[in-house]
Amino acid sequence: MRKAPTERRLRLATRETARVLAEHLAELRATHDWSQDDLARRAGVDRKTVNRIEKGHFSPSLDTLVRLSIALDCALTDLLDD
Repeated sequence: MRKAPTERRLRLATRETARVLAEHLAELRATHDWSQDDLARRAGVDRKTVNRIEKGHFSPSLDTLVRLSIALDCALTDLLDD
């Protein structure tokens, strides 16, 4: 069964958002010279969560995104905008 064009566009947009988030999170973490473990500890999340986000394998909750942005001292848009 063929998926509706809208659903296909949504899947592509979600993948692109995950890619942008992964890239920006890794770059921002690197500017602080932190390991994934350092960021996870400061944000109050599991290191595996940070790893999965940076690999693009996980769509974090809004709560997790807020925790990461606070730990990195950046706006949410810094994590998500391309």
